[in-house]
Amino acid sequence: MDWTIEDLKNWHEKIFEKVLEFGLDPYEQEFEICDHEQMMSYMAYSGMPSHYPHWSYGKAFEKTKTLYDYGVSGLPYEMVINSNPSIAYLMKGNNLCLQLLTMSHVYGHNDFFKNNFTFKSTNADYTIQDFMSHAKRVRGYIENPFIGLDKVEAVLDAAHSLSLQQRRNLARKKLTHDEQAEMVRDQFRQMTDPFGSVHKREKFDDEGFKQAMEKNPPWPEEDILLFIRDNTRLSEWEKDLLTIVHDEVQYFVPQIETKIMNEGWASFWHKKIMNSLDLDFGLAAEFAKNHAQVLSPRFGQINPYHLGYKIWENIEKRWDEPSKEDLEKFGKLNFSNADGSKKTGSNKIFEVREADRDQSFIRQYLTKDLMRELKMFEYEETEQGGQRVIKVTKVPDEDNWQAMRDQLIKSVGMNGIPVIKVEDANYNNSRHLFLKHYHDGRDLQLGYAEKTLKHVRDLWRGRVSLEAIINNTKNLCHVDDDGKFHKKIIY
Repeated sequence: MDWTIEDLKNWHEKIFEKVLEFGLDPYEQEFEICDHEQMMSYMAYSGMPSHYPHWSYGKAFEKTKTLYDYGVSGLPYEMVINSNPSIAYLMKGNNLCLQLLTMSHVYGHNDFFKNNFTFKSTNADYTIQDFMSHAKRVRGYIENPFIGLDKVEAVLDAAHSLSLQQRRNLARKKLTHDEQAEMVRDQFRQMTDPFGSVHKREKFDDEGFKQAMEKNPPWPEEDILLFIRDNTRLSEWEKDLLTIVHDEVQYFVPQIETKIMNEGWASFWHKKIMNSLDLDFGLAAEFAKNHAQVLSPRFGQINPYHLGYKIWENIEKRWDEPSKEDLEKFGKLNFSNADGSKKTGSNKIFEVREADRDQSFIRQYLTKDLMRELKMFEYEETEQGGQRVIKVTKVPDEDNWQAMRDQLIKSVGMNGIPVIKVEDANYNNSRHLFLKHYHDGRDLQLGYAEKTLKHVRDLWRGRVSLEAIINNTKNLCHVDDDGKFHKKIIY
């Protein structure tokens, strides 16, 4: 170990000076030094110093430890919590250069947590207290002789399987019952006379609207855990567990939605901060090596650090020196501040940092030229003569770059999670929960669908069906009273 606590304190002061000098606006930052086993524990609990117990976290710890012990995978340089004050962990075994890189990187994340719009709903002032409260309540249920570990884990297993079936954009307010009714009303207006506004009259199917409003929910519901909690007969402790799981996942949704932006932003700033410090030749050379490793492209997959960093770098460059093509695409006003002065690259990246998430970030700022610079391509794997063959199917030329960009957008953030909504909680007037998969060209994996549907039935405690399009056919899946999964083609 080539550093002392005093060394880290002195270097931290210099790093924080640069953070303020560059205009970053972070929460107060706390660093904790931990060994590799403590880091693996924090990884299992998603960085939280306190978390409710569940067998899956123990499994995650053992898997990480085994891979680490056998040299199959390493541990992250850093782990940082979106809280106020923010908490980050420094690995005791890392050398001085890695500690400086980590502290610089952490301040990029910290600034992003505080200022990006998707994190406004996470209530960073109470993050740690909320997780501690959740852990205390769950342990209380486990220790209660009338409940116990087995019942608690059965509910948590089911809740975890559904936890990501919720609103993807938490900045969008959840619809009230009256707002849902208005959505249904608008839908019936369009069904009755789609050109009503042109015809200057409004036809309306009153009876159809009345029947639709008698349905529960009147508008498809995406927060499945909360819907089950509020519409079935569960005990108070079971409802509380569903609330805990839902609330904790809401903490992670913004991180899922901004993975590329966030990691790219932290990498962008750790480079600027480290290059601005008075490093000796040995530290500077080692930083260059570590930075290259963090941003190293990966064959066959996207490295979010690399892609995010390159987009941020490209935005700064384009707004510092806008091309004729950019001026035509975005308009001259987009390159000016409110007071009429020229908008610099620095102005622009802070503006984007606040207002975007991965989908809009990629859609607006991943250009054809940047895709070509990054040597991006689409490929498919086949087998010929018993050997794996990789065939390039698309490159970012004039005909294909937008399709490639849009395909990438489909895989980022919560877009990788199938959209399933509650359509009717009393289907055929029999307290039958009817779910629908909103197909986007990607089929459900039937193995996961079967397991998840069984978990839904365990919570709903009644019949559950799921409509899904699989292999271009509409299917109805359900689990019977004996727990057996059935699938039949409707058409």
